[in-house]
Amino acid sequence: MKFLSKYIKKYWRSFSIAVLFLTFEAISDLLQPTIMAKIIDEGVANKDIHYVLKMGGLMLAITAFGAVAASTRSIMASIVSQNFGTELRSDLFKKIQTLSFKNLDKFDRASLITRLTNDVTQVQVFVNGLMRIFVKAPLLAIGGLIMATRLNLHLSVVLAVVVPIVALLIIVNLRLGFPLFAKVQKALDRVNGVMREYLSGVRVVKAFNRFDVEIGKFTKVNEQFKQQSIAAGRLMATFSPAIMLTVNLGIVVVLWIGGFGVSTGNIQVGHVIAFINYMTQILFSLMMISMVFNMFVRAKASAGRIDEVFSQQDDITWENEAVTPTYKEKGRIDFEHVSFAYDGTTGEAVLKDINLTILPGETVGIIGSTGSGKSTLVGLIPRFYDAASGTIKVGGEDIKLLNPRILREKIAMVPQKNILFTGSVAENIRWGKEDASQDEVESAAAVAGAHDFIAAAPEGYETRIGQGGVNFSGGQKQRISIARALVKKPEILILDDSTSAVDVATEAKIKAALKEYAENLTCLLIAQRISSIIDADKIVVLDQGEAVGFGTHQELINTCTVYQEIYQSQMGKEVL
Repeated sequence: MKFLSKYIKKYWRSFSIAVLFLTFEAISDLLQPTIMAKIIDEGVANKDIHYVLKMGGLMLAITAFGAVAASTRSIMASIVSQNFGTELRSDLFKKIQTLSFKNLDKFDRASLITRLTNDVTQVQVFVNGLMRIFVKAPLLAIGGLIMATRLNLHLSVVLAVVVPIVALLIIVNLRLGFPLFAKVQKALDRVNGVMREYLSGVRVVKAFNRFDVEIGKFTKVNEQFKQQSIAAGRLMATFSPAIMLTVNLGIVVVLWIGGFGVSTGNIQVGHVIAFINYMTQILFSLMMISMVFNMFVRAKASAGRIDEVFSQQDDITWENEAVTPTYKEKGRIDFEHVSFAYDGTTGEAVLKDINLTILPGETVGIIGSTGSGKSTLVGLIPRFYDAASGTIKVGGEDIKLLNPRILREKIAMVPQKNILFTGSVAENIRWGKEDASQDEVESAAAVAGAHDFIAAAPEGYETRIGQGGVNFSGGQKQRISIARALVKKPEILILDDSTSAVDVATEAKIKAALKEYAENLTCLLIAQRISSIIDADKIVVLDQGEAVGFGTHQELINTCTVYQEIYQSQMGKEVL
């Protein structure tokens, strides 16, 4: 997987050092049975206490060397794996931030959270294991085979039968396990998705007493997760005992053959004991290899899911990073035969052949029925999505030629769904302008109609905001969001139904203050209430993705049937 190459290049030296000390540790383990065989066959058999003490001392020295190597390897493994996991998680988060809405729409939000947490952890655990038991196990297995064969060629026939059987079991385990663990991760996505949906809509759940429904939904996905985990665990649990049984049968055969050999004088007792030790080491290492493949299967499934995110190519592109737009007419917006569909050119068009010119300093209202494409239209201006066809110009520049970061510096937007971030009120307002002074913050809040309720709070502008702004009402969150946009002092301000939660009198005050504060500012107002935009310089009327009217209130009253119907339904007056 391509994304891993960066980390391999960065950490291969530290990884290699850890593996080197792991090799020293494995060599220490492999030498001990052979030394023990010599102590028994030469020292004990000949009653040579001097030889026994000398070889015993050597065994202790090798054990101490192995312990030092093991400690060093553990420290290196922890440092490398933690650094790798931290960097991978950070890079994945940065990648998600760079993706356009179109790219993000390919993933469920709960799935992205799982990939950023659980999947990264699975890969990190595997990398840590590589520098611990995962490399040591093959070394012990291969080294044990070599040492056992050198020790006694006749007994090694047992290994020639046992090892291929175990290898076959591991291969079958790998082939069957991968799809099962991929399903486990998807089931975990669904659990996170239901939990996330509940937490987002907890007030609605409580208001309608739908606890039983939510518990039922969670129980269903939780049960599915359990079943998938059991299926994967059952498969893994089948192979480990099968491998242990195979190797233990091999040990029984070695004891049987060795017993005959000792009785006839063809095999020494020390050789049999050492061979059994090597068989035990091989058993341990094969069990570890089985665990390695279990972890590899999980890590491979997780790495594949991470790679899906890294392999996303952002469809928002531009010609030259260094190009600085001239913005010949600051605040001007042009839509030239713009069409858009969320599924690209093949999907149903949400906007159809839009032609609009919004002049600098104009306040333009956008109105239409639900689903007419109002939010989609303004979302194209800062390049949240790219138009399927046609051209959008800001300040006379084609936005497809501009770096979105530079383009968005000129635009401030208050989205339909108001989001506040954990922190103080002042910090949230300064999202619009990081270095804004306290006077600028308070001035923007005053225009947005937020200063009075903020100042009335015990901690004022340092009042902490709970997650998602739970300690503020809907209208208060809207006004703080407006202040956040205003403090930026942009050339273009987009308010997407951002006064829907405030009363008419408060809305009128905000609009009056906004006119004075945002002089020469191009302002786009999306509204459901016709009273919110009736005094705008121009009004765009959308109907099923088409611009069916564009003009002043009076012009539309005279010429636009859709606008007339909206006016009549909301104002309760016949159009004269």
